[in-house]
Amino acid sequence: MVLSGFIAFMGIITAEVLYPNYSTRQDISDLGSTLPPDPIIHEPSATIFNSTMLLTGALVLFSAYFVYRGTNNWGFPLALAIFGFSAFGVGVFPGNVTPWHGLFALLTFSTGGITVILSSRVVSKPFSILCGLLGGISFFTLVSVFLYGLVIDSPHPLASLGSGGIERWVAYPLILWLLAFGGYLLGTPGKTLGHRGQ
Repeated sequence: MVLSGFIAFMGIITAEVLYPNYSTRQDISDLGSTLPPDPIIHEPSATIFNSTMLLTGALVLFSAYFVYRGTNNWGFPLALAIFGFSAFGVGVFPGNVTPWHGLFALLTFSTGGITVILSSRVVSKPFSILCGLLGGISFFTLVSVFLYGLVIDSPHPLASLGSGGIERWVAYPLILWLLAFGGYLLGTPGKTLGHRGQ
């Protein structure tokens, strides 16, 4: 999980640097390909980003099996597996592949936030509080995008950041959690994950 977080973070940064005139106001997925009808693909950014998502997703999916073996419930490991699978799907289907890219990206963000929130129930305090905070920021930022866009029909409070800036408020807490949760597991060898407070 530490490796998956490291690969995701550094892969995105590397793809951004190599993408001509890229702005973090752009969607993260633009690094792989912009949306149709006239998709723009810049190499090597596209290969780096798509490979990053494939590796990150595969490592998270792989980790889910071992987390399942080390926990006394199935909800969190299942959510983690879906999170990894959906991130892998983002790498398989770049932005120019509709509607699959959008579906996998939405699944990644939604299950990612839920996964991080659920993780707060299998670790001890104070780390459980941090997990709840990171998951809450990601999930509720995502929900707020749909709330302001479909229900309230007014500009999002973070609209000045651009769609890419808002998206990073959803994605980066998940990547930071991968690093933190992996570090937590490395620091607690031989222990079984349990319920909050154990």
